[in-house]
Amino acid sequence: MIVALYTRALRLLWPDRRRAAGLVVANLLLGGLAVLEPVLFGRVVDALGRGLAAWPLIGFWALLGAAGIAGGATVSLLADRMAHRRRLAAMTQAFDRAMTLPAPFLSEQGTGRVIRAMLTGGDALFSLLLALFREQQAAAASLVLLIPLAFWIQPVMAAVLLALALAYVAVSWLVVGRTEAGQARVEAHHQAVSSRIGDVIANVGVIQAYTRTRAEGADLRAMTGRLLGAQYPVLSWWAVLMVMTRGASTVAMVTLFAVGALLLRAGQISVGEIVSFIGFAGLLIARLDQLSASMARVFVQAPTLQGLFDLMDTRLGQADSPDAETLSAVRGEIVFERVSHWFLGSHMGVFDIELRAEAGATVALVGASGAGKTTLMSLLQRQREPDIGRITIDGHDIRRISLTSLRASIAVVFQDAGLFNRSIADNLRLARPEATDAELEKAARAAQVHDVILQKPGGYGFVIGEQGRLLSGGERQRIAIARAILKDAPILILDEATSALDTVTEHKVKQALEAASRGRTTFLIAHRLSTVVDADLIVVMDRGRIVEQGRYADLMAQGGVFWRLAREGGLAPPAASPP
Repeated sequence: MIVALYTRALRLLWPDRRRAAGLVVANLLLGGLAVLEPVLFGRVVDALGRGLAAWPLIGFWALLGAAGIAGGATVSLLADRMAHRRRLAAMTQAFDRAMTLPAPFLSEQGTGRVIRAMLTGGDALFSLLLALFREQQAAAASLVLLIPLAFWIQPVMAAVLLALALAYVAVSWLVVGRTEAGQARVEAHHQAVSSRIGDVIANVGVIQAYTRTRAEGADLRAMTGRLLGAQYPVLSWWAVLMVMTRGASTVAMVTLFAVGALLLRAGQISVGEIVSFIGFAGLLIARLDQLSASMARVFVQAPTLQGLFDLMDTRLGQADSPDAETLSAVRGEIVFERVSHWFLGSHMGVFDIELRAEAGATVALVGASGAGKTTLMSLLQRQREPDIGRITIDGHDIRRISLTSLRASIAVVFQDAGLFNRSIADNLRLARPEATDAELEKAARAAQVHDVILQKPGGYGFVIGEQGRLLSGGERQRIAIARAILKDAPILILDEATSALDTVTEHKVKQALEAASRGRTTFLIAHRLSTVVDADLIVVMDRGRIVEQGRYADLMAQGGVFWRLAREGGLAPPAASPP
């Protein structure tokens, strides 16, 4: 897993490949300078012991030290900047990918998990790249150069160093093996906690209304307890490695001094060379400690980083086909041909849908919650793909139409309005960024909301808050309708577009929607059957299937499912019986 993560991270460096190559060369040089310092230290000691002039060696040592400090500072700065650029580029790429994913998929995954993948995953990528160029390359270069140089100076002492290094690596791999699976479980708990916090904060009003603050706090504490239960074993193993690291330093020094003393008595080593090996040991342990700490961070962050890469790589069949055509001059004839779609792991979906919407007609979709109305419209927008059958617009299979041109031909008014924490004008211009102020006003007047907007501080410049919370439900809905009108698309989907409106406002908006629907193929999802009386076609759905379809009068005369729904909704006398 770690190798795959590093490989993927290195591929992200391609736009900065020249800077990255320069940093690699610089780190190799810095690693070499670090190895030379213990050698110079030993030479200075020997020179002083023999009464020789040591100033040239000291001067050369000082120059190397200054070069190492300057080089290290430069590498650190450049690596920091490059890591920041790559982190932000990766987060942007993940954001771009998330915006192309089907809304149902994002809903199933949870927005908290997706946001965490982008933000914490970006931070993990930054940490990995920074450690790679700040620490790991120079440390690895030092280790590669140190052992051969040590064997050249004194083979017996070098063998002791090598044995210590191998023991350290063995313990490190043991810890890595013990903690890899555990850290994946820790990250899963982290995601659950983040998702729960996001869910609660987004619905804090509900929590307060139902006096659930203490209960939700207790639930979160229980979740964090499970997180700690998964985290503690991982931390224990890393504590073992930390103890071993500290112990290795003492063992190395004592061992090298003991072996060095024996070799000195035999005349096989000088005091300066013993000092050099003590410096080698210190450098070896420091570099191994540095690498182990760096790798520990990588292992801890690996699941988070993998989440970012998974998001960047997600493909859910939403890409255009190679022969995709652009939809133009749309009349709006829409046909569902034996369309079926199943929800994964569920018996729910839509099944064997046969439906024709004539160009310019208004088609009402009615039925109980979960009947499949919204699913049918998500298939039309290619938020989902049919498992069986096909959907055509003016005879063109929508799977052969580019997503951009398909969705440009459809305007949607959502049940929850779908507004952003931006100005009213900005929310409207999501439909047409180039729209003039006059066009905004025209759309707002059509939606019966222009006068309301002018009463807000700043008028069309009024920032409406998160999800439009500074507006009433009716105001949010009418702005959403104005946005759809502004788009001026040939196909219009109204998903409970009047559900949040009072009776007086609903009447006004219905007039606006009737005007907006003229000349457009309109799909109206409605629970209030009073809104579908004038529809050209009413489609009654139940458990994912079409059970009735026809005009209002015809369906009422049949005395079937729609008649029962109408009676329950007060459109038929309670005592009435089917003809």
